Amino acid sequence: MPRVVFTTAMQRHTGCPEDTVDGSTVRAALDAYFARHASARAYVLDEQGELRHHVVVFVDGVQVRDRAALGEPVAAGGEIYVMQALSGG
Repeated sequence: MPRVVFTTAMQRHTGCPEDTVDGSTVRAALDAYFARHASARAYVLDEQGELRHHVVVFVDGVQVRDRAALGEPVAAGGEIYVMQALSGG
């Protein structure tokens, strides 16, 4: 079962504790996570179910590229790491 982890900074804004969930893709694992921690969903996903612009997700240290379908595979013992995207100039 993949482990979903949020940065400390994101934890300050919404209820998003570390949790282990079912799911073999990023989408399936996040859906399972949001079923338990519903308040985190609106902070991570937009109205179309895509990652918000200010959010970046990594699977075992590799950035998720498909921000819409979130179809990247996640191993049973994998880690999904959710963090705020940094921007500026």
